[in-house]
Order: sequence, then C-alpha cells, then structure tokens
Amino acid sequence: MTKKKWSDLTATQRRAIVSLGAAEAVLTVAALRDLARRPATRVRGPKAVWVLALFVQPVGPIAYFATGRRES
Repeated sequence: MTKKKWSDLTATQRRAIVSLGAAEAVLTVAALRDLARRPATRVRGPKAVWVLALFVQPVGPIAYFATGRRES
C-alpha cells in the first residue's frame, strides 16, 4: 500500500481530517485549562503527569475528563 498525499485525498476526506484535528485541539485545550484552574486536591494524581498525558492524542484528554478529575 502506497502512502497517500494530501492532494490524493477527496474533499470529504480532507474535511474529516481537519475536523478531527480541530476537535482534538479543542479537547486538549479544554483539558489543559480545566487542569490549570482545578486545585491539586481535586485531581487524581500529580498535575505534572496529567499535563504530559494530555499530549498523548486522543487518549490523554479523554482519560483526564473520564478519570482524572475528582468532583468532591
């Protein structure tokens, strides 16, 4: 299988890639913003580890929102 170039993709494929990339960026920024504003006592684990984990796309931000925050 040969590697496709951007110009080989259909317009629909290009839009899908750009949309998913934008969604990942928004999710990461939202997670970083939440982590920065949330007190350390309301975060499961060290904040520094979560910052690093947030850049593992797309698993990091999803994991943070699903398990990294304490509600009380």
